[in-house]
Amino acid sequence: MGSALDGIRIIDLSRVLGGPYCTQLLGDHGADVIKIEPPMGDETRGWGPPFINGTASYFQGVNRNKRGLALDLAREEGREILLQLLEDADVLVENFKTGTLEKWGIGYDRLHQLFPRLIHCRISGFGADGPLGGLPGYDAIAQAMGGLMSVNGEESGDPLRVGLPLVDMVTGLNAVAGITLALHERTRSGEGQFVEAALFDSALALMHPHFPNVFGGGSEPRRTGNAHPNISPYEAYATGTQKIFLAVGNNTQFAKMCAVLECPQILEDARFQDNSQRVINRAELRGELETVLSRYNGSEIAERLIRAGVPCGPVLNASEVLSHPHTAHRGMLVEIGSYKGTGTPVKLNRTPASYRNAPPAFAQDSNEILAGLGFDESRIRELRESGVAPPAFDSGYHQDDCADCKETIKPGPLGVSQ
Repeated sequence: MGSALDGIRIIDLSRVLGGPYCTQLLGDHGADVIKIEPPMGDETRGWGPPFINGTASYFQGVNRNKRGLALDLAREEGREILLQLLEDADVLVENFKTGTLEKWGIGYDRLHQLFPRLIHCRISGFGADGPLGGLPGYDAIAQAMGGLMSVNGEESGDPLRVGLPLVDMVTGLNAVAGITLALHERTRSGEGQFVEAALFDSALALMHPHFPNVFGGGSEPRRTGNAHPNISPYEAYATGTQKIFLAVGNNTQFAKMCAVLECPQILEDARFQDNSQRVINRAELRGELETVLSRYNGSEIAERLIRAGVPCGPVLNASEVLSHPHTAHRGMLVEIGSYKGTGTPVKLNRTPASYRNAPPAFAQDSNEILAGLGFDESRIRELRESGVAPPAFDSGYHQDDCADCKETIKPGPLGVSQ
């Protein structure tokens, strides 16, 4: 049984996170992904420790199910090889600074002329135009300027960055959605199109329910810590052992919670009769609940509550999540030889995801890919020795020979940017 994207070829020029996460998901679902790195490599190869066989675990987390090639696209020969690869490609994914591909003569307009069926996906910080168009953006900048930090943290504290690259990863998911939409539309029109996924847009799209509250005439959103701005009880609570998170969304769930906790006095309290009253009296409800919960073991009462129909769970750390039996049951642990990773979150019953290849070493598939284009061994050796298609960091090739690297990246050890 095949996967949903069998027969689709992706040329992945992206680096860091949003683009690589997008193409990993596409690869998990069967696409043939060729990851093309610049001669100094994807900079996240050096974003450690920890390192696995000399490559940072950060890189390993978003680059499986890809074949690896290195090209110096600042050289005409490198661009010619890219164009040959695009002849049989369905999708190009890149996150170059706005204007870079255009400067090299391979921007969207040119590529659309050459390959009208090609879907060209660009992931950027702010998009190409407008007041912030073309400016660089990382996840944290999008969190800051998109409003996410302003609503994250305790009410009495400072704005906080969400403790994982949320915007980068959601932008990668949005890019997957855009690419699959464009692939579907192509079955009708026969044409590809330009797909744009910007971190800024993705951050704004995450601002629910805060933006709707503003649209509805509410006051400026404020930080509420773990609490939900519109629902109560909906936050982390102390128990006799560990924190649990309660997410009680309606009166029926509230009544079930009180029954399990054996606290009819809370159910009958006029201050807590409906959600609006519970939100108004949030602090008082929290105090009452934590007094009751202090009698219970956290993990045990969380289990009883969720099985009674009350959304609840213990607050687990990363190691506890990875060892939880449901994690393995859901297929969220992947092993390919010595490689370990997180499984794809999308399950298809007829055409499931497949995990075929661990993340590639730098340029590990160059010979195979170049030979597939018709290059003989002599020509491949010339491309390696000239630096157009370098084979590996320790091959004797120095990134000082790379025109693109000298122009845009300060060299670091082993070709990793600083």
